[in-house]
Amino acid sequence: MSGQRLFALLGQPDSPTDAVEEYCRYLAEALVPEGFELVIERVDWRNKGWARASRSLRHRAKGWRGAWVLVQYTALAWSARGFPLRFPSVLKTLKAAGARVGVVFHDIEPFSGTRVIDSMRRHSQLRVMLEALRLSDAAVFTVPLERISWLKRVANKGRFIPVGANLPTSSMANSREGVSTGGKLSVAVFGITGGESGRQEIETIVEAVQFAAARSGNLRLIVLGRNAQDAEAEFRERFRNSAVELHVLGVLPGEDVVRSLSISDVLLFVRGPISTRRGSAIAGIACGLPVIAFEGQETAAPITEAGLALYSPQRKGDLGDALLRVLQDEHYRASLAQRSLLAQRLYFSWHAIAARYAEFLNGRQ
Repeated sequence: MSGQRLFALLGQPDSPTDAVEEYCRYLAEALVPEGFELVIERVDWRNKGWARASRSLRHRAKGWRGAWVLVQYTALAWSARGFPLRFPSVLKTLKAAGARVGVVFHDIEPFSGTRVIDSMRRHSQLRVMLEALRLSDAAVFTVPLERISWLKRVANKGRFIPVGANLPTSSMANSREGVSTGGKLSVAVFGITGGESGRQEIETIVEAVQFAAARSGNLRLIVLGRNAQDAEAEFRERFRNSAVELHVLGVLPGEDVVRSLSISDVLLFVRGPISTRRGSAIAGIACGLPVIAFEGQETAAPITEAGLALYSPQRKGDLGDALLRVLQDEHYRASLAQRSLLAQRLYFSWHAIAARYAEFLNGRQ
């Protein structure tokens, strides 16, 4: 492989899937036509301890002088409990070695919560993010800069680049030819949050799907991705006396995720406000689906150019109404699907994302 070499530096991996590592792998593939070779490296502090991991980083960084190192930031990648106080020292090590440091902020805001420990964690994360921005030569944010509460002045450092779907969508996503759905309309849910938030999501999904099924009939619900299997028993209990055909698929290889989404008719996204950093929502867009979601602080173009059917979580029954309209109105559903496909091509494909990275890596705004 030839091309200008740069590095993606990650902290500890997530489990059962590591979305940030997948992001880097898809980005690496897309950067090749742009003339770059992206090499993925890790600071293995969880297994080696910080002292050994830091020595290893100093040794490797000697060979990175003059190269871009794109350090991937989430709070939990650099701290087991979300206090990433050592993260600035990683950036200082790279700067001391003569590397050009870019920080890719996958966590855009500090964690929420009302407990005293939550307030301490939030203060720690905000301080680290501000210091990381100061130390970096460039910073990539996955939502528009004007939507970030703590970001005041970034000079020419800050760049907005949305995330893409961590899926092999290029050859499979847009075709439903030869697929038999048995005459049923399919609603997809990609990922469930764990804990109490997940239970609330299940309640929201069940209520909306039951409402739509009672009025449209012949409905299939496909639940896949993180925590799907943990939620299966509750879903099955809630749909026990329902005509809804339930499929719980869990974590799947990328090709199977694409296949499942591509035979669906709509994606429900209830895990939080939709935005350009919500990879599980963008997966639906990448597969040409209408996406039913709600707005928040981070909801802004270009995500709003995709095929979104927005609902208000404060208005009781609004999600069910939005779902029913998408399912019953074939022309409306088709128009939303076309908008998603266009937004995917223009903004969320890995080709489009790599082109935006290449602009700043080559010194162009």
